[in-house]
Amino acid sequence: MKVTLSDRDLLFKPLQTVSGIVERRHTLPILLNTLIDIKDGKLTLVTTDLEIEAEAISTITELENQGSLQTTVSVKKLQDILRALPSNAPIELTRSENRLQIVSGKSRFNLQLLPAKDFPRMIQDNEPCSMVYTLPQRVLKKQLQRVAIAMAQQDLRYYLNGLLLLIEDNKLTLVATDTHRLGITSITLDNNFEKSETIVPRKTVLELIRQLEDSDEPVVIEIHPKKVCFHFPDSVLISKVISGKFLDFRRAIPQTSVFQFNVNRLDFLHALQRTAIISTSNELFRNVHLGITDGKLNISAKNKEQEEAQEEIDIVYSNETIDTSFNIVYLMEVLNNLDSEQITCSFESMQSAILITLPDDDQFKHILMPMRE
Repeated sequence: MKVTLSDRDLLFKPLQTVSGIVERRHTLPILLNTLIDIKDGKLTLVTTDLEIEAEAISTITELENQGSLQTTVSVKKLQDILRALPSNAPIELTRSENRLQIVSGKSRFNLQLLPAKDFPRMIQDNEPCSMVYTLPQRVLKKQLQRVAIAMAQQDLRYYLNGLLLLIEDNKLTLVATDTHRLGITSITLDNNFEKSETIVPRKTVLELIRQLEDSDEPVVIEIHPKKVCFHFPDSVLISKVISGKFLDFRRAIPQTSVFQFNVNRLDFLHALQRTAIISTSNELFRNVHLGITDGKLNISAKNKEQEEAQEEIDIVYSNETIDTSFNIVYLMEVLNNLDSEQITCSFESMQSAILITLPDDDQFKHILMPMRE
């Protein structure tokens, strides 16, 4: 079996699309491989970790011979080899018994193979699709980035280790929380749908953000009882969903805003970044103190060496003084994933959570619990 490609990018680019879900170590060696299937002028690459499957499909008109090839080979080794070759270099792939030979110019590599028949695939045809909707990639990417930071990591409450896709009528609401912070944002859909709740695993969300482009190209989302599929023009990402009931996030949303002020997002972010230099990086919790007084937002932090950092930002505020503390990393993460010039900070009481919203977008909310000093 021999296939000659006129440009290594014909293989390298789709490989980059599917390589993100492959773990560096796995108990099943074949899960470190990608399934390569070339026939009839079409190239298909597949990777999986048994929970997520990524597939990239491309039409290859530059095949110098219409050969076919089906096998599995190490993702990392193949990716490293292709990356090291010139971008326009032709490559020749030859399968011989349990080896794949890659030849480009005077370079020659022989990689070990595992049989294609042993490569596990997620079943795609036996589960009915309950809902389908389409979004521009840039819209979904922007909203995912706003809330994904609030997802839990390895929480025993497994349903927190992911992101909720909640559909009600013509609105898709994205929700993530680790119980210390809560991110909520919404997207208006073109059609009305029945209510649906799907919890997408954390790893899938991060891979989805990586694959989404800042373009108006569509992504088609298919909801199934036990999986969710994201169809791109040249690839598909399939993931199992997390079973269970997501917590009632609406109960955590403050109902009143007794104390409120607007602040320039970048001014606030840059002040926090400077303050974080002093906040000790190896401590479990990194406190930053916020003092809100007439016309001033005072930001300060100390570390165990009794070193201090202080910043001051002018704001429009003429209410009672608020002294509170938050995790500085969490604050920086939410500000860093927004693109609005101004943000609104609200408090129900002097010791309550902070509610961060946007003056120009009432669909976004981020709630961060205070830290006790």
